[in-house]
Amino acid sequence: MPNESLRYDDAIVRKFVTATIVWGAVGMLVGLWCALQLALPSLNVGPYFTFGRLRPLHTNAVIFAFAGNGIFAAVYYSSQRLLKARPLARLSSLHFWGWQAIIVAAAITLPLGFTQGKEYAELEWPIDIAIAIIWVTFGVNFFAMVRNRREKHLYVALWFYIATIVTVAILHIFNNLVVPAGLFKSYSIYAGVEDAFMQWWYGHNAVAFILTTPFLGLMYYFLPKAAERPVFSYRLSILHFWSLVFIYIWAGPHHLHYTALPQWAATLGMIFSVMLWMPSWGGMINGLLTLRGAWNKVAEDPVLKFFVVAITFYGMATFEGPMLSIKSVNALSHYTDWNIAHVHGGALGWVGFMVFGMIYWLVPRLYQTTLHSKKLATTHFWVATIGIVLYVVSMWAAGITQGLMWRAFDETGRLQYPDFLQTVTRLVPMYWVRALGGSLYIAGLLIGAYNIFKTWQSRPNVYADIEVEAPPMVRDARVMAREARVLERAAHAPEHWHRRWEGLPALFTTLTVLAVLVASAFEIVPTFLIADNVPRIKTVKPYTPLELYGRDIYLAEGCYNCHSQMVRPFIDETVRYGQNGQPAEYSKAGEFVYDHPHQWGSKRTGPDLAREGGRRDELWHLRHFENPRATSPGSVMPAYPHLLEDTIAWNVIQDRVDAMAMLNVPYDARALASAEDMAREQARAVAARLVAQGGPDIADKDVIALIAYMQRLGVDIRLSQGGTR
Repeated sequence: MPNESLRYDDAIVRKFVTATIVWGAVGMLVGLWCALQLALPSLNVGPYFTFGRLRPLHTNAVIFAFAGNGIFAAVYYSSQRLLKARPLARLSSLHFWGWQAIIVAAAITLPLGFTQGKEYAELEWPIDIAIAIIWVTFGVNFFAMVRNRREKHLYVALWFYIATIVTVAILHIFNNLVVPAGLFKSYSIYAGVEDAFMQWWYGHNAVAFILTTPFLGLMYYFLPKAAERPVFSYRLSILHFWSLVFIYIWAGPHHLHYTALPQWAATLGMIFSVMLWMPSWGGMINGLLTLRGAWNKVAEDPVLKFFVVAITFYGMATFEGPMLSIKSVNALSHYTDWNIAHVHGGALGWVGFMVFGMIYWLVPRLYQTTLHSKKLATTHFWVATIGIVLYVVSMWAAGITQGLMWRAFDETGRLQYPDFLQTVTRLVPMYWVRALGGSLYIAGLLIGAYNIFKTWQSRPNVYADIEVEAPPMVRDARVMAREARVLERAAHAPEHWHRRWEGLPALFTTLTVLAVLVASAFEIVPTFLIADNVPRIKTVKPYTPLELYGRDIYLAEGCYNCHSQMVRPFIDETVRYGQNGQPAEYSKAGEFVYDHPHQWGSKRTGPDLAREGGRRDELWHLRHFENPRATSPGSVMPAYPHLLEDTIAWNVIQDRVDAMAMLNVPYDARALASAEDMAREQARAVAARLVAQGGPDIADKDVIALIAYMQRLGVDIRLSQGGTR
């Protein structure tokens, strides 16, 4: 059959490239502001622009706005050329504008305090539904190109795109199952141990299938194009893909070492995390060796410079990640800034540099002109490289300092640094270095944005259509596969088994989904069976209506970004968080059966709060929320004076109790009928104690509910040990 004429749709790619640059600048500037807030707490501007509310905005903007738009630009450009097929124009437009609307919705709702309180999954249920719809739209558009392709075989980059599309859909849907309690309020259907497991099954694999697999697909397409060299090894690509897809999905529980999660699950996560190092480095080697014979070109071409550093950071991050999953290392690193160094090395070193390299390669082709300045691109590279190195090294130093100070005992057997603030104040100089590194990285991005803007200005008045000759559309994959086998047998050259799969996209996608689902099921099903049989602690009761409302304030203010609620079974932690000279009990699974969602945290900028109840009186908490420096000199915590002014929304409390009851939280008949009255009674009691301690009479203010929640933490487990409230 004769070839056909095909015109590529590069307009959609141009839109996503522009969005990538714009949202990258926004997301990283918010991140810089957050970094400065830790060094200079006065930069917290309440109630909407405090660290706790801005940090989720920063992470969502960098992951889903900057990296997400970069992924879509890469997929739409490369897939059209690899498949010789156009996307469906209406779906492309819906995808682009729908995704930008989601980002705007996140930028509005997160500072307003609308959050699920789950790291990397903070967005509330209406936005989650929109994400699912737009992601499915993207998937339908991609697989429409696969169906209409004019190339029989799927190139390696397409394998990684397929894995990304199907796995992200699975992760997003199952982690965000909730019971709504209002338009922008919901509770996870999972609680405690179950929720922690699901969150890090999602959280770690969001890193895997948003920040890793699509960018490996990007690497396999754009690196050979820029280097003008074929991929080093096809067989290594096969091994890299399938081992990564199957192994990565098991690794999430290593985030929960020494917590209330069953240790077999955490150990299994550690084992697979260590195994993950091998396929990850296989991909790194495949990328770097693709440049064999092209090193002179690397010295001259800023695009290849970005790619080389990106792949190097990928290698560093995929060595560091397995190392941090080892229990003995994790005991030191977890809850420290070492994790921040690790995440940013991956997100800014690997993902950021891959995106910049791709954009510099794309822009002259998309705008049909020459790059404005190769010198500016090289300047961008060096400024950003110095910035990310300063950032990562300072956070490595901060994290190791934290871990060692927390566990240090003096020669008398006492904690050497009993006051948590001793660690906080020691880290402030490193926070300034991080801010400097972040500033340089952003300066590089702005240089790049200017360079691309000037390139865009030199574009032609009308873009020429990119038209190519392509073979006719693949009629039926199975028929084509049979024909290929007949021809190969006739030529006495048997086809590689994987090559056959590449001509059968439905089979290939099904096998990818099975690899993900089987790995997930082996972990999730036993964990849920165990979680259903968590030993109950008789004294652990549901939160009262007022305490539940106070917990919701805790989530809205993003307190989980800086405080954990998990005393690990380490002597330094049980001693540090004990009361009256007695060590605290380490955290048990039965404590969290009514926590929707869990609040175990992943970072301690402030002390753990799992045993906070009763340690201090109500007046101390009030003063601490109003001005943390008044009670804790050197604290970097934001001030929350608005909590002393905002009135409790009594009318929403009943709906929230009812939603929790739908999740089998055993509220009694009175709570189900008169939750608001119960909340008012407890608020008056808390306010009365506050007045007796010399505080103001503010029984109807948000701070009263938050104090009630803080005074509840750890009380139930103390009662189980024979203690008192």
